[in-house]
Amino acid sequence: MNAKELEKILRGIGAGTVSVEEALEKLRDFPYTDLGFARIDHHRELRTGYPEIVYCAGKTPEQVRAIFMAMEGHDNNIIGTRAGKEMFDQVSPFLPSAVYYETARIISIEKKKITPPGTHIAIITAGTSDIPVAEEAAVTAELLGNNVVRIYDAGVAGIHRLVDKLPEIRACRVAVVIAGMEGALASVVGGLVNMPVIAVPTSVGYGASFEGISALLAMMTSCAAGVTVVNIDNGFGAGFAASRINRLCRDE
Repeated sequence: MNAKELEKILRGIGAGTVSVEEALEKLRDFPYTDLGFARIDHHRELRTGYPEIVYCAGKTPEQVRAIFMAMEGHDNNIIGTRAGKEMFDQVSPFLPSAVYYETARIISIEKKKITPPGTHIAIITAGTSDIPVAEEAAVTAELLGNNVVRIYDAGVAGIHRLVDKLPEIRACRVAVVIAGMEGALASVVGGLVNMPVIAVPTSVGYGASFEGISALLAMMTSCAAGVTVVNIDNGFGAGFAASRINRLCRDE
Protein backbone atom coordinates (compact mmCIF):
# COMPACT_ATOMS: atom_id res chain seq x y z
CA MET A 1 0.00 0.00 0.00
CA ASN A 2 1.37 3.40 -0.90
CA ALA A 3 1.07 6.60 1.13
CA LYS A 4 -1.78 8.00 -0.97
CA GLU A 5 -3.90 4.89 -0.54
CA LEU A 6 -3.35 4.91 3.22
CA GLU A 7 -4.16 8.63 3.41
CA LYS A 8 -7.40 8.06 1.51
CA ILE A 9 -8.51 5.38 3.98
CA LEU A 10 -7.60 7.54 7.00
CA ARG A 11 -9.43 10.55 5.54
CA GLY A 12 -12.45 8.36 4.96
CA ILE A 13 -12.49 7.34 8.61
CA GLY A 14 -12.16 10.97 9.72
CA ALA A 15 -14.98 12.07 7.42
CA GLY A 16 -17.24 9.27 8.51
CA THR A 17 -17.55 7.85 5.00
CA VAL A 18 -15.52 4.74 5.88
CA SER A 19 -16.14 2.76 9.06
CA VAL A 20 -13.29 1.36 11.13
CA GLU A 21 -14.43 -2.14 10.15
CA GLU A 22 -14.33 -1.26 6.44
CA ALA A 23 -10.88 0.29 6.83
CA LEU A 24 -9.56 -2.79 8.59
CA GLU A 25 -10.97 -4.95 5.81
CA LYS A 26 -9.09 -2.90 3.23
CA LEU A 27 -5.89 -3.00 5.25
CA ARG A 28 -6.01 -6.78 5.54
CA ASP A 29 -4.59 -7.14 2.04
CA PHE A 30 -1.65 -4.74 2.43
CA PRO A 31 1.23 -4.06 2.58
CA TYR A 32 4.28 -6.08 1.68
CA THR A 33 7.91 -5.20 1.03
CA ASP A 34 9.39 -6.34 -2.27
CA LEU A 35 13.08 -7.18 -1.94
CA GLY A 36 13.31 -8.69 -5.42
CA PHE A 37 14.18 -12.16 -4.11
CA ALA A 38 11.45 -12.10 -1.45
CA ARG A 39 8.21 -10.26 -0.72
CA ILE A 40 7.66 -9.79 3.00
CA ASP A 41 4.04 -9.85 4.19
CA HIS A 42 3.74 -7.32 7.03
CA HIS A 43 0.00 -7.81 7.53
CA ARG A 44 -0.04 -11.57 8.00
CA GLU A 45 -0.55 -11.09 11.74
CA LEU A 46 -3.56 -8.84 11.11
CA ARG A 47 -5.17 -11.54 8.95
CA THR A 48 -4.15 -14.71 10.79
CA GLY A 49 -3.09 -13.73 14.30
CA TYR A 50 0.51 -14.77 13.62
CA PRO A 51 3.38 -12.79 12.11
CA GLU A 52 5.22 -13.60 8.89
CA ILE A 53 7.64 -16.44 9.66
CA VAL A 54 10.73 -16.79 7.51
CA TYR A 55 11.90 -20.19 6.24
CA CYS A 56 15.64 -19.57 6.06
CA ALA A 57 16.86 -22.83 4.49
CA GLY A 58 17.88 -22.32 0.88
CA LYS A 59 18.47 -18.61 1.37
CA THR A 60 21.89 -17.03 1.63
CA PRO A 61 22.96 -15.42 4.93
CA GLU A 62 22.86 -12.06 3.20
CA GLN A 63 19.27 -12.64 2.05
CA VAL A 64 18.22 -13.63 5.56
CA ARG A 65 19.83 -10.45 6.92
CA ALA A 66 18.01 -8.30 4.35
CA ILE A 67 14.68 -9.94 5.18
CA PHE A 68 15.13 -9.42 8.93
CA MET A 69 16.11 -5.79 8.42
CA ALA A 70 13.01 -5.21 6.27
CA MET A 71 10.84 -6.70 9.01
CA GLU A 72 12.58 -4.77 11.80
CA GLY A 73 10.74 -1.55 10.93
CA HIS A 74 7.38 -3.06 11.90
CA ASP A 75 5.82 -3.97 15.25
CA ASN A 76 5.53 -7.72 14.66
CA ASN A 77 7.80 -10.25 16.33
CA ILE A 78 10.27 -11.83 13.91
CA ILE A 79 10.91 -15.57 13.62
CA GLY A 80 13.23 -17.34 11.19
CA THR A 81 13.24 -21.15 11.08
CA ARG A 82 15.84 -23.63 9.77
CA ALA A 83 18.52 -20.99 10.23
CA GLY A 84 22.19 -21.88 10.42
CA LYS A 85 24.63 -20.16 12.76
CA GLU A 86 26.21 -18.37 9.78
CA MET A 87 22.83 -16.71 9.14
CA PHE A 88 22.61 -15.50 12.71
CA ASP A 89 26.17 -14.17 12.44
CA GLN A 90 25.01 -12.03 9.51
CA VAL A 91 21.91 -10.75 11.33
CA SER A 92 23.19 -10.08 14.86
CA PRO A 93 25.69 -7.25 14.12
CA PHE A 94 22.89 -5.22 12.51
CA LEU A 95 20.10 -6.32 14.88
CA PRO A 96 21.63 -6.86 18.34
CA SER A 97 18.29 -7.92 19.86
CA ALA A 98 18.27 -11.08 17.71
CA VAL A 99 18.44 -14.36 19.64
CA TYR A 100 19.64 -17.67 18.24
CA TYR A 101 18.27 -21.03 19.42
CA GLU A 102 20.99 -23.36 18.21
CA THR A 103 19.30 -26.74 18.73
CA ALA A 104 16.02 -25.51 17.23
CA ARG A 105 17.85 -23.57 14.48
CA ILE A 106 15.62 -20.54 15.00
CA ILE A 107 16.44 -16.82 14.98
CA SER A 108 13.98 -14.52 16.73
CA ILE A 109 13.52 -10.88 17.62
CA GLU A 110 10.91 -10.10 20.26
CA LYS A 111 9.29 -6.74 19.68
CA LYS A 112 6.24 -7.22 21.89
CA LYS A 113 5.31 -9.55 24.72
CA ILE A 114 2.60 -12.14 24.10
CA THR A 115 0.51 -13.13 27.09
CA PRO A 116 0.26 -16.93 27.16
CA PRO A 117 -3.02 -18.72 27.83
CA GLY A 118 -3.38 -20.53 31.13
CA THR A 119 -2.99 -23.93 29.51
CA HIS A 120 0.24 -25.61 28.37
CA ILE A 121 1.56 -27.59 25.42
CA ALA A 122 3.34 -30.90 26.07
CA ILE A 123 6.29 -31.70 23.79
CA ILE A 124 7.19 -35.38 24.08
CA THR A 125 9.99 -37.26 22.33
CA ALA A 126 10.61 -40.95 22.00
CA GLY A 127 14.38 -40.54 22.18
CA THR A 128 17.19 -38.08 22.72
CA SER A 129 17.95 -38.10 18.99
CA ASP A 130 14.52 -36.55 18.37
CA ILE A 131 15.31 -33.47 20.47
CA PRO A 132 16.34 -31.15 17.58
CA VAL A 133 12.89 -31.57 16.01
CA ALA A 134 11.28 -31.25 19.44
CA GLU A 135 13.13 -28.02 20.15
CA GLU A 136 11.96 -26.58 16.84
CA ALA A 137 8.39 -27.34 17.94
CA ALA A 138 8.90 -26.12 21.51
CA VAL A 139 10.67 -22.86 20.65
CA THR A 140 8.12 -22.12 17.90
CA ALA A 141 5.27 -22.59 20.37
CA GLU A 142 6.99 -20.44 22.99
CA LEU A 143 7.74 -17.62 20.56
CA LEU A 144 4.07 -17.66 19.54
CA GLY A 145 3.08 -17.07 23.16
CA ASN A 146 2.64 -20.45 24.85
CA ASN A 147 3.99 -22.22 27.90
CA VAL A 148 5.60 -25.55 27.06
CA VAL A 149 6.26 -28.70 29.09
CA ARG A 150 9.20 -30.69 27.70
CA ILE A 151 9.24 -34.46 28.25
CA TYR A 152 12.17 -36.03 26.43
CA ASP A 153 13.33 -39.63 25.99
CA ALA A 154 10.04 -41.30 26.93
CA GLY A 155 9.78 -43.90 24.14
CA VAL A 156 7.87 -47.16 24.19
CA ALA A 157 11.04 -49.25 24.67
CA GLY A 158 10.81 -48.14 28.31
CA ILE A 159 7.14 -47.38 28.78
CA HIS A 160 7.56 -46.59 32.50
CA ARG A 161 9.34 -43.38 31.46
CA LEU A 162 6.11 -42.20 29.83
CA VAL A 163 3.74 -43.44 32.54
CA ASP A 164 5.66 -41.49 35.19
CA LYS A 165 4.95 -38.29 33.27
CA LEU A 166 1.25 -38.84 32.54
CA PRO A 167 0.01 -36.41 35.24
CA GLU A 168 2.09 -33.60 33.66
CA ILE A 169 0.92 -34.51 30.16
CA ARG A 170 -2.76 -34.72 31.12
CA ALA A 171 -2.59 -31.25 32.65
CA CYS A 172 -1.80 -29.81 29.20
CA ARG A 173 -4.18 -28.67 26.47
CA VAL A 174 -2.47 -30.38 23.53
CA ALA A 175 0.42 -32.83 23.09
CA VAL A 176 3.06 -32.90 20.36
CA VAL A 177 4.56 -36.40 20.11
CA ILE A 178 7.85 -36.73 18.23
CA ALA A 179 9.29 -40.12 17.26
CA GLY A 180 11.41 -41.84 14.68
CA MET A 181 12.09 -45.58 14.34
CA GLU A 182 8.63 -47.22 14.16
CA GLY A 183 6.79 -44.12 15.47
CA ALA A 184 4.75 -46.06 18.02
CA LEU A 185 4.81 -43.41 20.74
CA ALA A 186 2.09 -41.29 19.10
CA SER A 187 -0.42 -44.16 19.21
CA VAL A 188 0.43 -44.94 22.82
CA VAL A 189 0.02 -41.33 23.95
CA GLY A 190 -3.15 -41.00 21.87
CA GLY A 191 -4.67 -43.92 23.78
CA LEU A 192 -3.86 -42.44 27.19
CA VAL A 193 -5.00 -38.80 26.99
CA ASN A 194 -8.17 -36.85 26.19
CA MET A 195 -6.50 -34.00 24.28
CA PRO A 196 -5.50 -33.44 20.65
CA VAL A 197 -2.26 -35.24 19.77
CA ILE A 198 -0.05 -33.92 16.97
CA ALA A 199 2.40 -36.58 15.79
CA VAL A 200 5.74 -35.68 14.23
CA PRO A 201 7.66 -38.48 12.49
CA THR A 202 11.41 -37.96 12.43
CA SER A 203 14.12 -39.26 10.15
CA VAL A 204 15.83 -40.92 13.13
CA GLY A 205 16.26 -44.68 12.77
CA TYR A 206 18.08 -47.54 11.12
CA GLY A 207 17.91 -48.39 7.42
CA ALA A 208 14.41 -49.87 7.35
CA SER A 209 13.01 -46.65 8.80
CA PHE A 210 13.55 -45.13 5.33
CA GLU A 211 14.51 -41.72 6.78
CA GLY A 212 11.20 -41.28 8.57
CA ILE A 213 8.79 -42.85 6.10
CA SER A 214 8.16 -45.84 8.39
CA ALA A 215 7.26 -43.57 11.30
CA LEU A 216 5.14 -41.37 9.03
CA LEU A 217 3.07 -44.29 7.74
CA ALA A 218 2.71 -45.77 11.23
CA MET A 219 1.44 -42.48 12.62
CA MET A 220 -0.94 -41.96 9.71
CA THR A 221 -2.43 -45.43 10.30
CA SER A 222 -2.57 -45.03 14.08
CA CYS A 223 -5.30 -46.99 15.83
CA ALA A 224 -5.65 -44.19 18.42
CA ALA A 225 -8.41 -41.73 17.50
CA GLY A 226 -7.58 -38.04 17.59
CA VAL A 227 -3.97 -38.31 16.39
CA THR A 228 -3.09 -35.98 13.53
CA VAL A 229 0.22 -36.05 11.68
CA VAL A 230 2.55 -33.44 10.20
CA ASN A 231 5.41 -34.05 7.77
CA ILE A 232 8.72 -35.73 8.58
CA ASP A 233 10.92 -33.59 10.88
CA ASN A 234 8.36 -30.75 10.75
CA GLY A 235 8.71 -29.50 14.31
CA PHE A 236 7.75 -25.99 13.22
CA GLY A 237 4.45 -27.14 11.74
CA ALA A 238 3.59 -29.07 14.89
CA GLY A 239 4.47 -26.19 17.20
CA PHE A 240 2.44 -23.77 15.09
CA ALA A 241 -0.62 -26.06 15.02
CA ALA A 242 -0.35 -26.74 18.76
CA SER A 243 -0.25 -23.00 19.40
CA ARG A 244 -3.46 -22.45 17.46
CA ILE A 245 -5.21 -25.17 19.47
CA ASN A 246 -3.86 -23.85 22.76
CA ARG A 247 -4.87 -20.28 21.96
CA LEU A 248 -8.49 -21.39 21.54
CA CYS A 249 -8.56 -21.68 25.33
CA ARG A 250 -7.36 -18.07 25.69
CA ASP A 251 -9.96 -16.79 23.24
CA GLU A 252 -12.91 -18.60 24.83
